[in-house]
Amino acid sequence: MTPRAAIQVAGITGVLAVALGAFGAHALKGLLEANHTREIWSTAVLYHLVHVPVLLWLVRGAAVQTVTFLMFTGGIILFSGSLYALAVTGITWLGAITPLGGLLLMMGWGMIVLSAYRSES
Repeated sequence: MTPRAAIQVAGITGVLAVALGAFGAHALKGLLEANHTREIWSTAVLYHLVHVPVLLWLVRGAAVQTVTFLMFTGGIILFSGSLYALAVTGITWLGAITPLGGLLLMMGWGMIVLSAYRSES
């Protein structure tokens, strides 16, 4: 993955995080409150938004840490995406996808730890 493509993905991911946060707070407020899923939506937005700077940080060098970048991107999509869908639709089996996204996010953080360990050796 080129640095330019990675920055574009990170930028789009950031725009979506802010837009979905605002959308949930305003346009979907009634639906989320009726479904009692406002907290689920908020969790999705939080994890989505928190991991956008990580995507940008991974692009900081000459070479993109592609595997780690893809782990975080996939984690955001699966974790937050499944929660967004669950909050709007009430389809509970979507919650089974969420831990897969969480696992990818944890693996991404683990790759950062491993990368730091390798650079010290």
